[in-house]
Amino acid sequence: MTRHSFPVRIYYEDTDFSGNVYHAAYLKFFERGRTEFLRDEGIHHSELAAEGIAFAVRSMEIAFDGAAHIDDLLDVTTEIAAVSGARLTLAQTILRDGVVLTRASVIVVAIRTSGGAARMPAAIRALADKKGTD
Repeated sequence: MTRHSFPVRIYYEDTDFSGNVYHAAYLKFFERGRTEFLRDEGIHHSELAAEGIAFAVRSMEIAFDGAAHIDDLLDVTTEIAAVSGARLTLAQTILRDGVVLTRASVIVVAIRTSGGAARMPAAIRALADKKGTD
């Protein structure tokens, strides 16, 4: 898998008084994109939680290049940039009609639900290996 795509429609609740999407709403869109990326690869948060593993966002760098508006249909893309130990780095974009509106570099870490760091699950490490062969 090189790049995962997930559609998001903009609703009134996503906008601010100016009619643009409120900046914090993009965080939700990126989160949905990451979740659906994993889900489409057969990796489910509920199953990981049952094994005592969860993810936490360690850092996120976002660039806002353009504004989305009510009724826009956006495309949230997600792709693996790197995997090492307990870290997964993802490159994400939000596009409208092929034009990039927002970009993010996200580092998530694997943690034990009981506390402390955990090794990145084998299924995700395998995705990174698969990425290298695409």
